[in-house]
Amino acid sequence: MTAVGLFSRKSDAPANPAMAELGREFANAKRHGDRKTMRKVARDFDRAAQSDGDAASFQQGQDAYNAIPPAYPIGRNRRRS
Repeated sequence: MTAVGLFSRKSDAPANPAMAELGREFANAKRHGDRKTMRKVARDFDRAAQSDGDAASFQQGQDAYNAIPPAYPIGRNRRRS
């Protein structure tokens, strides 16, 4: 018998935690519109990625961050200064 929790977590950990962290950082920068950081993370990924497992870990990191909803919704009529 297995324990099923209300907030059960997936057990599939990324193959490369460093690449997953880069993916989360990239998704964070993308959500906030920080193009400078997005380019920096993309360069770091291109420099450090050596296999398809690294790319999969990067994608898992992005998906993990994107699964978290934004803290506040952006309205349709929001003015940017």
